[in-house]
Amino acid sequence: MSSSRQTIGSILSLADVERAAAVLAGNVLNTDFDPSRTLSEIFGCQVWLKFENLQFTASFKERGALNRLAALTPEERRRGVIAMSAGNHAQGVAYHARRLGIPATIVMPEATPTVKVENTRGHGATVMLKGPTLEEAAAFAVDYGREHGLVFIHPYDDPLVMAGQGTIALEMLAAVPALDTLIVPIGGGGLISGMAVAAKSVKPGIEVIGVEAALYPSMYNLIKGTDLPMRGDTLAEGIAVKAPGRLTAKVVREVVDDIMLVSEPQLERAVSLLISIEKTVVEGAGAAGLAALVAGCDRFKGRNVGLVLCGGNIDNRLLASVLTRELAREGRLSEVAIDLTDKPGQLAKVATVIGEAQANIVEVSHQRVFTDLPAKGAILYVVIETRDRAHLDMTISKLRAAGLEVELKSNPGGSH
Repeated sequence: MSSSRQTIGSILSLADVERAAAVLAGNVLNTDFDPSRTLSEIFGCQVWLKFENLQFTASFKERGALNRLAALTPEERRRGVIAMSAGNHAQGVAYHARRLGIPATIVMPEATPTVKVENTRGHGATVMLKGPTLEEAAAFAVDYGREHGLVFIHPYDDPLVMAGQGTIALEMLAAVPALDTLIVPIGGGGLISGMAVAAKSVKPGIEVIGVEAALYPSMYNLIKGTDLPMRGDTLAEGIAVKAPGRLTAKVVREVVDDIMLVSEPQLERAVSLLISIEKTVVEGAGAAGLAALVAGCDRFKGRNVGLVLCGGNIDNRLLASVLTRELAREGRLSEVAIDLTDKPGQLAKVATVIGEAQANIVEVSHQRVFTDLPAKGAILYVVIETRDRAHLDMTISKLRAAGLEVELKSNPGGSH
C-alpha cells in the first residue's frame, strides 16, 4: 500500500488529531506506554505496550466517543445522542455522555451478554435491545435516532471519532520517538485510521501494520482484493466486523502499510502471555497486536514495535477457558486415557507411577459401560499437570513402562 497522504487531507489530518488531544486532555487517561523486557526477549524485537485496557471503561473507545460528543452543538446536546454497540463503544459513549450531561440511548443486539448491558446502564444510558445481529441493531439505531432527533455517534466511520483514536499514536511517539513499527488491531478501522495518519505525519518512515482475526478479514479483503470467508465465533469479537467503514477504508488504503491475519490459537496465546508476563487482562481484540508477533515474529526481528492493548473487557469464564487451553497446548495440563483391568489396586498403581514422575493428578474419571473394552476392563481418564511437554512425555513413558496402555488426548486448538 502506498504511504502517500495526498488524497486523505479532506478526511483527517494531524491538526484534527492534535485538536482531539486538547479536548481529551485531563478527561481521558494518557495511559502507560511501557517496555516489556520479557516479550522483547521472546520475539527478538523491542516491544512497548500501550495500556488502553486501563482506561476507566477498559477501552480506547472513550477517546473517539468523547471527541465526537464534545463537538455537539448546545441544541444537539439537549436532544441527546444514540449509538449502536455490543460492548466498548457503548460504554465509552454512555460514560462521557453522562459526564457532559447529554442524554444517551444505546442500541444493543438482543443477544448481548447481560454484564455488558448492565455496565452500559450503569453509566446512565438508556439501553434498547433490538435485533439478532449488529447490522439489524445498527439499522434500528439510525432509524430511531432520525425519528427522535438524536445524533448518531458512529463507532468508527466518523472523522472526529478517528481523530480521537489517533491521539494514542501521538502519545506513543512522544514517549518513545525511536518507534519504527506500530501494530494496530482493525475492526471497523477507526483506531488504525487515526493512529496511522497521526504517526505518519509525525514520523513519515514509521511502518503501520493492521491486524485482523482470520475469521473476520473484512478490511483485508477490501484492501487486498481477496474474498476470504467471514464466519464463526472469534475470541476477538471486538474486531469481528463484516463491513469496515467507507471513510476508514479510504484512509487505510492510503496510509497503512500492510494487514496481517491471526488465528484463534494465536489470539489465545497472546491473551495468555499478557496475563502471565505483564499481569494485565486484555480481551481478544486487545491482544491482536501481540498475536501478530506470535504469527510473524521473524518479520519484526530487531524492530522497535509499539502495540496497543486496546481493550480489557473479557468475560471471566471465557478468560478461564483461554488460560486452561493454553496450559494444555504447552503440555502443562493434559488428559490421558488409560486402559485398565477392572480389579483392585489398578487406580493406586496409576497414581503411584504418576507421583513418582513428579506429575500432579488434577482430575480422575473412569468408564466401564460405554467402551469397546472387554467386560472386565475400564477406561481411566486422568487430567495431569506437568512442568512442560518434555515432563509430560516422560510421565507417559513411565506409565507405559509400568505395563499400562496410555493414549494422550489431543490438545485444543492445534499448534500455533
